[in-house]
Amino acid sequence: QVQLVESGGGLVQAGGSLRLSCAASGNIFTVNAMGWYRQAPGKQRELVATITSGGITNYADSVKGRFTISRDNAKNTVLLQMNTLKPEDTAVYYCNADLRTTLGYRSHYWGQGTQVTVSS
Repeated sequence: QVQLVESGGGLVQAGGSLRLSCAASGNIFTVNAMGWYRQAPGKQRELVATITSGGITNYADSVKGRFTISRDNAKNTVLLQMNTLKPEDTAVYYCNADLRTTLGYRSHYWGQGTQVTVSS
């Protein structure tokens, strides 16, 4: 069994910062790409940022220059540092991991989501 547990969401004023953290645990053999996605009310879930096991990053245009994704491979954790937050960043943020279990199964796993609210 694999679990992704997120933390760090909350309420912040526009221009402020938050840091999200996600830890993967359980019967994990290897973790490939990890990332963050978000879903605002009435909208589809969208990619925010991803990072490969080798550290190659990819960002949505809307967050480039403001958000930074990083990871600790030894701890199977991924962080999202969010600076200069805007009201349009308000959403539920989900952690995602492409991983292979000790039984050999490879799949994408999702966290439960953490709410980020940016007030104007």
